[in-house]
This record gives sequence, structure tokens and C-alpha cells, in this order.
Amino acid sequence: MRNVEKTKNTEFGNGIHVVNRKFEMVSVGPTTSMRMEKFEKEFVEQTGVKVIIGKGGMGPNTEYACKNYKAIHCVFPAGNAVVAAAEVEEIVDAQWRDLGMPETLWHCRVKEFGPLIVSIDTDGRNLFEENKVVFNERKEKAIQEICKHVSYIK
Repeated sequence: MRNVEKTKNTEFGNGIHVVNRKFEMVSVGPTTSMRMEKFEKEFVEQTGVKVIIGKGGMGPNTEYACKNYKAIHCVFPAGNAVVAAAEVEEIVDAQWRDLGMPETLWHCRVKEFGPLIVSIDTDGRNLFEENKVVFNERKEKAIQEICKHVSYIK
């Protein structure tokens, strides 16, 4: 989006500034992934997107989409909003601006975007779900050990 409103150095919040009549990204923060879970299978199928970036885990619809359409879901670690914004070379376009800045879809050109953690791979393996199993197996042993030393935990 080359020319935007005739405002100067206005902060809109949500990590977007207008500088010299162009949008500039100053922080990047993804939305909670799970709120998109019910749409993800159809979205990946219809758009052909190969990388989904969000905050937190996803479920079976996304696992299916990643496996069957060779996509991945990545988690964007907390505390990296400014680091990621530095990798945005240009805001190419902004869609659905009538919904307000937080809901605007920003089309950005980026370089070396990250850090990212692959949470669902192209085989549909889900890091969060696999870790839940491991953590639950360890939890019981840890609780038993704690109970030996602390009498009020049962």
C-alpha cells in the first residue's frame, strides 16, 4: 500500500505506524491459534497456504490439513514482537481495514521471519499433543515425590 491517509507519524496501536504516508510495522503479535481451529482445514485446502503462524497449539483440523496439504503450523514465541517487526521489509497491502486495525489483514513482505517453532509438521505430528502425553506421564511421578515431603498435598 504505497500511499495511505494524509496523516503524519500517527500511531494506530497494534504495532502499526504511518510514516511518510506509508504503513510501518513496529511490532508483530499473532492471534491465539486455537480460535481458528474450526476453519483451518478448509482454509488450507482452499488457499493452498503452506505456513500457518500463531500463538499456542492447534487441534485435529489443523493436523489433518498439515498432513494432507503438506503445510506446517508454527508457534511464534512470546516476547519477540519487535524482533519480528524488524524482519518486515514492507507492508504491501491492508485488507478489511473497515474492521479496525486489530482485525485488518496485513500483507507483508518479510525476510528471515522468526523465531518460529514448528508445532505441527507435514506428517500431522503435533508437538503440543505429543508433549501432553510425556508431561502427564511425568506428572504422576512428580506428585508422588512431592507428597512424600509435603503432607497437605494428596
